[in-house]
Amino acid sequence: MADNFELNLGSLRSAMSITMHTHRAAWLWFGRRKNQDNPQNSHAIIGMPRFIMIMDQMKNASAQNDPYADHWLIRMEERLEKARETISSLQDHVDHLLSQVPPAISIEDNINIQPIKLPLYIGCQLGFIGIYMLTEYDTLARRVLLSHHVGMIGRKQMEQWLDQGAHEIRSCYGLAQQYRHAGVTRDDMAANNARAREALEKFGPLPQGVLDGTLRSNYAPALPQLRDGSDAAAEHVAVDDSVLEQSAVIDAEDTTSGA
Repeated sequence: MADNFELNLGSLRSAMSITMHTHRAAWLWFGRRKNQDNPQNSHAIIGMPRFIMIMDQMKNASAQNDPYADHWLIRMEERLEKARETISSLQDHVDHLLSQVPPAISIEDNINIQPIKLPLYIGCQLGFIGIYMLTEYDTLARRVLLSHHVGMIGRKQMEQWLDQGAHEIRSCYGLAQQYRHAGVTRDDMAANNARAREALEKFGPLPQGVLDGTLRSNYAPALPQLRDGSDAAAEHVAVDDSVLEQSAVIDAEDTTSGA
């Protein structure tokens, strides 16, 4: 009886809500369209939704055994980690400044009293890490604005730290925009067929660890089958991260005027 029992489970769902308080973070979320009236002085900048879409495309291609997509996942994971480290370092500087406020003075966190909520659907882990990065920048922006408002830093220092944090996020966006779908598999590369030769011509060679699947991102999906050609993988239930479809709500507005 137990062998014939069939589970009829639905998909997992999880709701997530995060809050952003500053215009600086909201601008990074929405990006910027190209100025049609003066295109020479304004270029388009993608926002977080487009970034998440590209991360989804990378993950989907990686799940199809595309080694170039795997290589891009590694690059994006490393770039996101570097950006978050920089934002964290800036946050440490600001926290040190605010710790020097005289103990007789009590200053509460500056938060927005009327946030804007935006629905968010993400199917990949690096998309969530991008969201974490953006909300960490939002916290940084609030603290920098507060530091300036209470006279701990001047306007020049305030703008420098805000711009430095924003630059890290835009750099992640810019790197993601360079991704192009290769349309090959590791089997193609091993056979050196026409698709593989075209990919090599367009995108160049890959590290051996990426080609053989031993070097992958921490967030890469499981490969579709065992490399030895056996059917053992088919005998197991594959748990794909895409089953866990996350939905989140983002709140956005601003306290750029200070505390």
